[in-house]
Parts: sequence; structure tokens; C-alpha cells
Amino acid sequence: MSKPVKWTVLGIIILLVAGMIAYPRIRQKLNSGKEGAAPPAAMSQRRAPLMINAVVMKKQTLTDNFITTGTTIPDEEVNLSFESSGQIVGIYFTEGVHVKKGDLLAKINDKPLQAELKKLEAQVPLAKQRVFRQETLLEKDAVSQEAYEQVTTEYEKLMADIELVKARILQTELRAPFDGIMGLRQVSEGAYATPSTVIVNLTKISPLKIEFSIPERYASDVKNGTNVAFYMEDESGMKIRYTAKVYAVESKVTLETRSLNVRALYPNTDEAILPGRYLSVDISRQEINDALAVPSEAIIPEMGRSIVYLYKNGEAKATEIKTGLRSPSHTHALEGLLPGDTVLTTGVMQLRSGMKVTIDNLIDD
Repeated sequence: MSKPVKWTVLGIIILLVAGMIAYPRIRQKLNSGKEGAAPPAAMSQRRAPLMINAVVMKKQTLTDNFITTGTTIPDEEVNLSFESSGQIVGIYFTEGVHVKKGDLLAKINDKPLQAELKKLEAQVPLAKQRVFRQETLLEKDAVSQEAYEQVTTEYEKLMADIELVKARILQTELRAPFDGIMGLRQVSEGAYATPSTVIVNLTKISPLKIEFSIPERYASDVKNGTNVAFYMEDESGMKIRYTAKVYAVESKVTLETRSLNVRALYPNTDEAILPGRYLSVDISRQEINDALAVPSEAIIPEMGRSIVYLYKNGEAKATEIKTGLRSPSHTHALEGLLPGDTVLTTGVMQLRSGMKVTIDNLIDD
């Protein structure tokens, strides 16, 4: 190959190599130029105001509360049994019905005791006559004081025996110790009952007791007379609110749970709530009236400060507030807000002072 041809080939090779090296840089510059030129629609979207939710500040009641669980228990409850042993000769109650205190519920055989009572009562007239005769003779000094006291003692012993038999007869009767509702009977007539035989359960559910426990740190907030709210679900699954009043607080902390057992009373006049129901108890520790309550999600902690954004003439404006009482959903604004201020509640982490915003949903709280 001649020398001019060699130099021509060499030049072509050098140009190709140089082009391969320069091509990526040129392409990158072209692409960056295209990316920098955003289409008008994108530019318009970037300049569009941010859609947010907001709430208008109004004075309201703010409550500091905590929630625990509890259960309903009867005001009174007892398993009824006879005080003596014997064959059951009568059952006089219907299961599930109301009874009054003192109503006769069941009875065991008392015929031997009734016979013994008649025998003793038959001796009473003669014993009285003996005492009368001895008293008359004693007034005339016809008998000694000792003889008079002997017949008097015999009379008193007879009367005591009569009272003892009557007491034993009462032990053959099963009576209601308080007003309540009868449960399901456990025996039938003809069965032999002893003091350990449960005949039936009796419960009193009006009023009804609400039993729950609280952490020991809240001991000073719950006292006798404290009103508490409790919630239970109805047949449709909706939670219904009731109010009860604390009447007793345990005198010591439970070591296993470090909590205090508490009981409250609910009137339950219609007896609609039954014992054994699970419930949630809402206890108010502190209540502030006329408070400006800010939704907790609207507050931004920043360098030891609390910041909220207000809606001012279509723009977001950062405002520092001083906070107080906190509830699970709201915080009391002590300073920095006024009634009627519109506080932005969504997208707060994207907001900056002066940013254009549009209210999508305004809650007049």
C-alpha cells in the first residue's frame, strides 16, 4: 500500500474513534435539554394550589380521659341451700321470676319437729299453774324461795325448748334473703337435701355493679362519687353509652398487675343489662370548658415548638402555638389561635408559609 493511502486510512480510523468518544456526551446534553423544557400542562400542574382539609376553631369542651375494660356483676348474688337436712316436700318458686325478700321458696319435711313442738306446748299451761301456785305460797311464806325458783326455772327451760324447736322448723324453710330473680333450680321435690345441696341461685341486678381496674398512677383521679361512662354493644353492634357512679375503690394495689380494683353502681331500673357482660369504661381525668381544641394531626413539632398552618387569603401561614392538655385526638391550644381561625389539617408536612392552598373539605367544628 502506498504512503498516501496509509495516511488516509489512519485519519479515517482516528475520526471514527473520536466520534465514538464524543457521541455519549453530545447525546446526554441533548436529552438534558429536552428534560429541562417541561410541557405547559406539567408546569400548570406544578403551579396548581395544594388541595387540603381544614377545620374552623371554636371553643368546646376538652376532656382528658383514659379507657379500660370491665364487666357487669350482680348487686347481690347467692346460691341458696337449706340450713338443715331432710327430704324436700315442696318447691314454691318458678325459675326466672322475681321474688320478694322473705318469700317461701322451698321446704323440707318438718313433721317430727312439729310433733315435738306440740308436745312441748302442751306442757305450758301446767308449768304456768305451778309457777302461779308457788308464787302465791311464797307470798304467804308457805314455801321456800328455792322451791319457787325451781318451778320458775323449769318453766323458762320449757319455753326455751319451744323456741329451739321453732328455730329448727324455720331451718326447714328456704326463704329469699333479698329481692331478686330466681335462677334455674338444681333439685326436685322428693330429693334429700343437706346444707351443702344448692337448691337455686338468686341474683339482684337492679342496681348493677360495674367492676374494672385502673393503673395505680390514676388512683387520685378515681374516688367514691366519681362518675364514669361505660359502653356496650346492642343487637345491631352499635355502642351505647351509660353512666355509673363509683362507690368503692380497693384499699391496696394488686401486686401482679399494679392496678386498683374499682366498683361503680348503675341503676339498671329496667334490668336490661345482665351480669357477666363485657364492657369498656371511659374515665375522665380532667375537663376544660371553652377550650380551643386543635386536631392532633394538624400540629407539627419543630425544634421544641408546636407549629400549625392557618388558611389566610388562599395561602398557608405557619403559626406557633402553646399547647396544654392532650387527648387521644385533640390538643388544647393555650396561645396562638383565636376562635374563627381556619387550621389546615391534611398535607401539613408539605406546607410552607406562602404556599397556595385550596380547601377541599372544611369542617366547622
